[in-house]
Amino acid sequence: MLKIAALSALLLAGAALPASADVMETIKARGTLIVGIKADYKPFGFRDTSGAVVGIEPDLAADIAQRLGVKLEIVPVVSSNRIEFVNQGKIDLVVATMSDKPERRQSVLAIDPQYYSDSVNVLMNKKASFKNWEELKGKTLCGTSGAFYNKEVEAKYGATVKAFDGSEKPLFALKQGECVGYLYDQTFVQGKLLDAEWSEGYGMPLPGILETPWIMGVKHGETAFAKFLTDTTNDWFKTGKIVELEKKWGIAPTDYAKRMAEKAKGS
Repeated sequence: MLKIAALSALLLAGAALPASADVMETIKARGTLIVGIKADYKPFGFRDTSGAVVGIEPDLAADIAQRLGVKLEIVPVVSSNRIEFVNQGKIDLVVATMSDKPERRQSVLAIDPQYYSDSVNVLMNKKASFKNWEELKGKTLCGTSGAFYNKEVEAKYGATVKAFDGSEKPLFALKQGECVGYLYDQTFVQGKLLDAEWSEGYGMPLPGILETPWIMGVKHGETAFAKFLTDTTNDWFKTGKIVELEKKWGIAPTDYAKRMAEKAKGS
């Protein structure tokens, strides 16, 4: 009898505990969607003159919030903390120029299809006459330490990549003539060319290479939220929203965005 009574007490105690809510319920109850976005990556996420974080990814996050019927709160993140913030519950969702890599899919629940795809390109002085990657053989490019494509570009095209920490040092080195161009993400290069400091004397004459899709991420186990985001992403492609936002923020629509839009229209 004692064992039965103890078991009953445990069951009653368990029944009294609140059921763990999924993140969609939490978001709606809170009335706010909290999204991690970069604030230093124009035009995907950057601060305007008022200090607000604006750009393509804030616009996408605002669309998600509108579909949920809640307000949007943006938390600035960087590459080193964006996944950590999701798993710690500091943000509900990360939309922060995050390349799709196997190790990242182990750390977060990735949303498919990927909402965007970047390429690799080179920011060059307009005086440079390069028209294809093969012409870079024997030339020095400035780069960012740790970028996955540095060694691949060296091996395939015969260029030498002189790597620096971060993105500001290689840009300074380019201005000082230490290299013929800055090898980096095409989206970053296009963002730089939106600024008067770079648009007058520099350009992006080469085609993009090494297309790398980007993923949004939520905490593992949040399958309902992931399904909602998958449906939302498919709708973005179907309506051409990604291409529309690229044009709005002054960059050329990527082949990936145009390809996915055409695929969605035909489905």
